[in-house]
Amino acid sequence: MAQDIRIKMCGLTRPEDIPAAVAAGAAYVGFVFFPKSPRYVTPQLAREMALAVPPGVAKVALVVDADDTLLDELTDAVPLDMLQLHGQESPERVAEIKARYGLPVMKAVGVREAGDLEAIDRYAAVADQILLDAKPPKDATRPGGNAESFDWSLIAGREWSVPWMLAGGLTVDNVAEAIRVTGARQLDLSSALESAPGVKDHGKMRAFADAARA
Repeated sequence: MAQDIRIKMCGLTRPEDIPAAVAAGAAYVGFVFFPKSPRYVTPQLAREMALAVPPGVAKVALVVDADDTLLDELTDAVPLDMLQLHGQESPERVAEIKARYGLPVMKAVGVREAGDLEAIDRYAAVADQILLDAKPPKDATRPGGNAESFDWSLIAGREWSVPWMLAGGLTVDNVAEAIRVTGARQLDLSSALESAPGVKDHGKMRAFADAARA
């Protein structure tokens, strides 16, 4: 397996998670600004954590259908490198956010069946990156972070006009297969790195990174 796998470790909630993610080789660290998530952090805590991130590691804000008021608050308080839109934002809204804040935008697209892939090209026309995640169950309270994967064969051999990232149910045990089937060069994960919801396990961070790059 190639060594150039870029990993996004999302949902960091404690200052000590930053050096652990960096030591594990994370290319991105993610902060969740969705109150229903057990990984939610305040802008003030995210600022403290973001200021400790070394150059070369991208600081990503995950938001869900955020209005300009929230985005204004986040971008004013936290030194961010990217906005991750994980709700029902339209392509027009994605373009609007990118223009307003001058930051790269990653748009999450939920996947359960082949028809779900049709949205990717529409978002790729306006976003800087695409995140392919498992579409949540109908009764889910969160649009992601549900530790579920989708049928990876749906995207086998597929390419899009912008870089993309694979998310959803990735673990130490299945990451090699996920990369083999999908050809993903970027991976996003959160719950698989935890000892309890919202509590990152630094040993699991290292173990996943080692397995992804084996």
